[in-house]
Amino acid sequence: MGLHVVVGAGPVGTATARLLRDAGHQVRVVTRSGGGIDGVERIAADATDAVRLAELTRGAVALYNCANPPYHRWPALWPPIADALRRTAAGTGAVLVTASNLYGYGPVTGPMTESLPLAASTVKGRVRAAMWTADLAAHERGELRATEARGSDYLGAGAQSMFTVLVARRVLAGKAVLVPADLDAPHSFTVVADMAATLVALGADERAWGRPWHVPTNPATSIRALAGELADLAGLGAPTLRRMPSLVLRLGGLFSTEARELPEMAYQFTAPFVLDSSAAQRTFGLVPTPLRVALRELVDAAAQPAVNGPPSKSTME
Repeated sequence: MGLHVVVGAGPVGTATARLLRDAGHQVRVVTRSGGGIDGVERIAADATDAVRLAELTRGAVALYNCANPPYHRWPALWPPIADALRRTAAGTGAVLVTASNLYGYGPVTGPMTESLPLAASTVKGRVRAAMWTADLAAHERGELRATEARGSDYLGAGAQSMFTVLVARRVLAGKAVLVPADLDAPHSFTVVADMAATLVALGADERAWGRPWHVPTNPATSIRALAGELADLAGLGAPTLRRMPSLVLRLGGLFSTEARELPEMAYQFTAPFVLDSSAAQRTFGLVPTPLRVALRELVDAAAQPAVNGPPSKSTME
């Protein structure tokens, strides 16, 4: 079945490792701490150390970039990680499969497809765009085989996004919610499990290499509708949601690192933000997990705080 190396053990890395493990593959998870799930080999290593990473990836079928540097340090931390993974893939022959997002497109009008130019207008968007541009250039030079899966804001157990962090937790606690977003604009939400399934499919199919793919994602919905469905699944009354004034968000940034990072990407939540994933669905036969399934995971996870422990720091992707 071959060796598969997953860099990162956040929600996406963990879901990807689990999917590969359950399919009978040999899986090696590489993180700074050596964490991971049962049934896989867990190695503590620095993802920026290309020499060490090459040792761990030698003979691997695919190398999955599921790393998760702190959101506010992307400009400093992503380039050396991406460079090390790129060099590792080039030196070992493993297919480089990267879990990414939609930041690289910048503000758009209309549904997003993979043919859109990378016209990011933000720091984080330019970081993501530069990563794929370098991967694609190396692929076109014949130095490696690379592909990228792009998803929208995550849903599902362990997902860390604006909805799960700022909305779902308060809705499930029966509290009113202030949201820095247009509550009724259509917005695409990607299920963590679907990102993992897409990464695995892309690594195994040569039709995927040399281009990005949008993760199969359900039709866009609104934050208000999604919050209402979450409350219904939890047996709660209709939630109270209000739009957060921009001044409140800016003031929050004085006290919270995460809140300080939100205004940069606010354009994604002030207008329709719709992902077209028809290409991946048509090519690989993948279908998105129903949103109610992902919301049920959030409800079940919230009911087991002693098992899950405190939430991890959000990357807000």
